[in-house]
Amino acid sequence: MARFTFKLPDIGEGIAEAEIVAWHVKVGDTVEEDQGLADMMTDKATVELESPVAGTVVELAGEAGDQISIGAMLVVIETEGEVESTKPDVVEAENPGVEEVAPLEPEPSVLVVDDFPAPPPAPPPAQAAPAPRTEAVLASPAVRARAKELGVDLSQVRTTADRIRHSDLDAFLLYGQGEGYRPAGASRKRPDEPIKVIGMRRRIAENMAASKRHIPHFTYVEEIDVTALEDMRAALNDNRGDRPKLTLLPLIIVAVCKAIPDFPMINARYDDEAGVVTRHGSVHLGMATQTDAGLMVPVIRDAQDRNVWQLASEIRRLSEAARSGKAKSEELSGSTLTVTSLGPLGGISTTPVINRPEVAIIGPNRVIERPVIRDGQIAAAKLMNLSISCDHRVVDGWDAASYVQAVRKLLETPVLLFDQ
Repeated sequence: MARFTFKLPDIGEGIAEAEIVAWHVKVGDTVEEDQGLADMMTDKATVELESPVAGTVVELAGEAGDQISIGAMLVVIETEGEVESTKPDVVEAENPGVEEVAPLEPEPSVLVVDDFPAPPPAPPPAQAAPAPRTEAVLASPAVRARAKELGVDLSQVRTTADRIRHSDLDAFLLYGQGEGYRPAGASRKRPDEPIKVIGMRRRIAENMAASKRHIPHFTYVEEIDVTALEDMRAALNDNRGDRPKLTLLPLIIVAVCKAIPDFPMINARYDDEAGVVTRHGSVHLGMATQTDAGLMVPVIRDAQDRNVWQLASEIRRLSEAARSGKAKSEELSGSTLTVTSLGPLGGISTTPVINRPEVAIIGPNRVIERPVIRDGQIAAAKLMNLSISCDHRVVDGWDAASYVQAVRKLLETPVLLFDQ
């Protein structure tokens, strides 16, 4: 028998250490050659490391969340004979971002009213606190199972029938009869649950903290009438053929890109250590996306050169790649400006956090239909607030407001989006 020490290889240029995100093995496990051992995260990538040998795991370097230096021991494997060290292949990458982009669709207002049973008859004054039943409690198996799940003692539940029904149980929960039970609207207490902040969540926390620590943010919000834009979008979708269905997002991206040439300071990156602002000629648009691993920012390269249909296809492709973990490292870095939205959950306005070292981030909010005054008459309009957060070291408030007004003009006169 021999022991093989698997040392953490160089998994990225200039990387000195990596974080253990997850172990796929434990001490005592038998592993095969090329079997996954651990997920390691650097500033730029998440890498799955595979075992170069077969054998039994006898030692692990640490726990999830620990930092391991390049060249340090990661796993010790006991093998049948002498083996030579081999370097694992580097696999797919992930990258944390800011806030999620979701398709923007107008959402109707919905009012839901629960139909609760009428309260049971009030007990006489002498019976303000009902005594437990002394006779056998009659109830169906379904009612008993539900009461057990809710933690309700059926002997405390009153009924006017020959047995306890679901409606009696509903009334008991709603009106809080008896002692020790939750009144209507109360939620269950849950035990405290400590969660270790590691992996993608740690990277997101570090990036957001660094952004707020280094960048003096300011946010400007403007209301935009997207009624005509929505009408045009519907017409385009009716005649799209085999092309992807359009949401508002590709149209907003076109407006964002068309307004940039007159406001180059918006599409920039600031190296504050070197004291250099680079105004980029191409718009490499970051698109914040929610994934199971956390928020990531896939990048639409040269967004200014793509039409709405091409943008819609690229949005879908990059979103699916990010959520499935198949996005390449070059697809998750190098953005010059980011768009972030929660789609129908976007609320009235947002104050998005800048994706450092960029200097601006744009947040379209939820589209809602409201009455407006036009030519002295009340009319229905579809309205959307557009937020922009900027780095005040690079972008002045006047410039940010002027840029948003240029975007607003394009969105409120959507034919201009297709003007060359």
